[in-house]
Amino acid sequence: MTDRTMPLPERPAGAQDFKLIGLVSAAHFFSHFYQMLLPPIFPLLTAAFGIGYAELGLLGTLSSATSGVSQTVAGILVDRLGAARVLVGGLTLYSAVIAAVGLAPSFWWLMPLAVIAGFGNCVFHPADYAIMTARVDAARLGRAYGAHTLAGNIGWVAAPVAMLSLTAICGWRAALMIICGTGFIFTLYLASQSAALSAPRAIPASSPSRDPASPASVYLSAPILMCFAYFTLLSVAQVGLQTFLPSAVVAAFGTSIEHANLTLTCFLLASSLGILAGGILSDRFARPGLLIGSGLAVSALFSLGLALPSLSLPALTVCVSLCGFAFGATIPARDLIVRGAAPPEATGKTFGFVYSGLDLGGAIAPPIFGLLLDHHLPRLIFVVAAAGLLTAVATAIIVDPAGRRAERPA
Repeated sequence: MTDRTMPLPERPAGAQDFKLIGLVSAAHFFSHFYQMLLPPIFPLLTAAFGIGYAELGLLGTLSSATSGVSQTVAGILVDRLGAARVLVGGLTLYSAVIAAVGLAPSFWWLMPLAVIAGFGNCVFHPADYAIMTARVDAARLGRAYGAHTLAGNIGWVAAPVAMLSLTAICGWRAALMIICGTGFIFTLYLASQSAALSAPRAIPASSPSRDPASPASVYLSAPILMCFAYFTLLSVAQVGLQTFLPSAVVAAFGTSIEHANLTLTCFLLASSLGILAGGILSDRFARPGLLIGSGLAVSALFSLGLALPSLSLPALTVCVSLCGFAFGATIPARDLIVRGAAPPEATGKTFGFVYSGLDLGGAIAPPIFGLLLDHHLPRLIFVVAAAGLLTAVATAIIVDPAGRRAERPA
């Protein structure tokens, strides 16, 4: 298995792109599906292990911190060893962790498993984006990024439904074992498709060769650092609006767990629709920074609306949905900005480093939001999320000119 460039046999580019996007998007589905298996049953876990939400937040911190540190290394490995090999290895490890969580006898066993889960999770963004950026036609790249992110969102949507349904039937431990088995089956199929993942597009003979960029030159460039800051801020907001949404809705509005998870489903479904719209717009619009700024500002406005004490339950559902749609619409443009800032020969390094900002935010935010819940301040979760979104707007606008220059034809 190799990622070295070589001519391809004659084959319709659209069919080749479709298969490749489908494979990496399915892998992304499982990574997000695994991430959202535990949050819907947080109230059950607090009772099962005799812990509070702050301790559960610590698990998120351990996993995200590990993934964040490792993701940069994973990006280097993607550029050196090949994205397909790294992707299959990460998914195998993550699936094994899900089985182990289902067998954990106490909370303390979950802590090292959270660290191992971070190692498994770290591979997806650098591997997936390296594959798509190198091999998908540039004219449909925004939609490819959108489809990839949409698959992840579908994983987030499916996880609460699958986890709660299986938990009601056979308990949460057995539910995790069943889900793990499904993940292993897909991993075996993905490994069998390594040729499709590794077969690159031919590079025109006129394309100049470049020396590999050193990690330091990539990571310390101003556009990449601003992208990293953007992803960190975005992650803080996303943890509040997504991971802690069911628990915050229960605490703030007194709803049932089922209704609270319905609001999470509405957020994720609306975000998925936003991704579809954003993918189309990002391929046609020359200002991705403006798309991002507008979408995040609207999302922040509705996040603040969720903090209103007088909000009715129907208004809550509408507000959550609109917040999710505006948030999702920014995601394809976000990835295009990163692609524009990345050196062509260091895509894995760039996406690995930048996406580690998501893990940094994921490490910082859960204990904060957990403490807000433990101190009976659930509405402040939505205020903090809105602040993160508004601050992220500035970083996206600053880095946008670098992305536009890189998008111009050579």
